[in-house]
Amino acid sequence: MKQEKLVEQKVTYTLFKDGQFYIVENVPARVDFETGEQYFSPQTVQQLQQIIKQHPKPTRVVQTPVYNFS
Repeated sequence: MKQEKLVEQKVTYTLFKDGQFYIVENVPARVDFETGEQYFSPQTVQQLQQIIKQHPKPTRVVQTPVYNFS
């Protein structure tokens, strides 16, 4: 049986919702060393949901190009 190796680190969380792209930096997560899969605590998930819901003033704004894959 394969044993997971999780490492505590800060990650960048991204979400595209209702036509809006959200980026939250420095989010605490446990990351699988081999797969890169990210796991968040319930408290972290709740805080991420509040940030998306409340739209606080962002730390900075990033302009992102969008391409159509055809």
